[in-house]
Amino acid sequence: MPHLLVQLPGKPLQTIALLKPLLTLGAREADVLLPETRGLIAIERNGGRYTASALDGATMLLNGKKRDHHPLVEGDELALGNARITFRTAEPIHTPAPRMVAQEGAALLVQRLADLAAQLAREPALDKALANILDAIIEVVRADKGFILVVEEGVPRVQTARNVQQQDIANAVERLSDSIVAKVLQTKSPLIVSDAGSDAEFNASASVVNLKLTSVLCAPLLRRGELIGAVYVANDTVRNLFTEGDLTLVSAFCTNAALLLELALERDELRAQNQQLSTRLDEQTYGDILGACEAMKDIFRKIDKVAGTDISVLVTGETGTGKELIAHEVHRRSTRKAGPFVAINCGAIPENLLESELFGHVRGAFTGAVATRGGRFQAANGGTLFLDEIGDMPAALQVKLLRALQERVVVKVGDTRPESIDIRVIAATNKDLDVEMRANRFREDLYYRINVVALALPPLRERGEDAPLLARWFLGRAVRELSSKVKGFSPQALAAIKAYRWPGNIRQLENRIKKAVVLAEKALIGPDDLDLKPEQLDPILPLADAQEEWRTRYINDVLDRNGGNRTKTAKDLGVDPRTIFRHLERMEAEARGETLPADSMGRLETEGEP
Repeated sequence: MPHLLVQLPGKPLQTIALLKPLLTLGAREADVLLPETRGLIAIERNGGRYTASALDGATMLLNGKKRDHHPLVEGDELALGNARITFRTAEPIHTPAPRMVAQEGAALLVQRLADLAAQLAREPALDKALANILDAIIEVVRADKGFILVVEEGVPRVQTARNVQQQDIANAVERLSDSIVAKVLQTKSPLIVSDAGSDAEFNASASVVNLKLTSVLCAPLLRRGELIGAVYVANDTVRNLFTEGDLTLVSAFCTNAALLLELALERDELRAQNQQLSTRLDEQTYGDILGACEAMKDIFRKIDKVAGTDISVLVTGETGTGKELIAHEVHRRSTRKAGPFVAINCGAIPENLLESELFGHVRGAFTGAVATRGGRFQAANGGTLFLDEIGDMPAALQVKLLRALQERVVVKVGDTRPESIDIRVIAATNKDLDVEMRANRFREDLYYRINVVALALPPLRERGEDAPLLARWFLGRAVRELSSKVKGFSPQALAAIKAYRWPGNIRQLENRIKKAVVLAEKALIGPDDLDLKPEQLDPILPLADAQEEWRTRYINDVLDRNGGNRTKTAKDLGVDPRTIFRHLERMEAEARGETLPADSMGRLETEGEP
């Protein structure tokens, strides 16, 4: 084995085996430290040849002559500062004392563990981490080859196999002793076979004999007390028989390397989980809308059908359910997607200004009208106009809006000239427009003009697993925006998110999460961080009460889908129409603050029963 003999003033002679493709010698950041020297000498292996090069301003003397780059032959002498270095190709004559070997090995162990930590930070992939760990162990104990085995369901499997040249070994399973591995895995204790040929326990082992093994070290890899594998290193010649000191070094290395390996395993697991979450997210998104419950899938199917047309759409749902997002998605999938999307909140603008905001005004039309200006209708020409909270529009403006939608013309405030418009209207409200029409607060003809297709968004409390899904998405966005160190939710927080009824729906959920990310003191957000205390969650109802609550809600849902048609609802549910009438009587009584007898609805009577 080619090697260097390094002599420093007042120091014992060192023998440095040239195991690595590139070995550096110098005062700082070198493989071999040479105090009080300037620059570095690099010994590079290319095939079977070795070359010395001066780096970083080093003054290198080769056989007394200054050289910057020169091939090495047997007996060449290098000088760098006070250090004298001799290149040898034969077996080393000088062998350091055992204590010196142990000290060098310990120092190299510490250095390689530090290198491993840095490498894992740069390249956390598991396969690369295992190769780095094994290369370092081979170097520390001066082995010819090494293996890392992983135990899966009690069966060992070679995960990584490397030689001294830091190359992968083919047919690795055929190159190690199964009897030695079996004992280490059984005892969970490190094992040294210093001289396999003379070892009483293993010299007759078929694997030892067939492989002509000379010296073997094997140590277990433990993760939180559980056996996850083993490290196995071997030498095939008598020039370097392993010692107890090598066993101590390998055991210490495995203990620390297992911790680094655990980090790599956890990172790989997190990467896999993130990939799974990303895949699930792709499957559960519709444009910019996130949802996987059946009610949302039904909304998405309807959007696919109506987006390509110009018919009017009415989006209904409680405050915070995402009505504007739905409107945006209809526009984005329509033939008008290249045109503008203009939104106006009909309930946020004073009545005396709303007409001007909608249709525009001419100069001098009212105090402050210093110039002629178009309204939202004109701005949306060629695109989509979103009328949010249309249920709050004053009655007088409803007439003008109806005319604009019917005739596709608008007239500015203070003007008499009509202007043609080409727009699609999407309206939204959190009010029950049926109730508003019965109270004469909303025009019936306008209702049927805007409600060609209705998209009823379910509240968050009825969307099941969508709540935790949305919570994770909002958390990821908040962590990025706020540069937070929060990692996720605790299991208790996810359960509370799903159980809470969220009166403010998605908007409330997003705001709670942003607040929690800012104020949380731990890596995982808990229920307290979200202000979700047990008393705020829905109480656990007796089964009979829960069934009654579900039945009431389901009948109301079917009535809504049938536009309040009681006969059709009874037919769809397969019950006697009298059941639906009694249900409505009970709802009306509760609205008046009255309470009907508990059996007023009785059991659901199927059609044909008396």
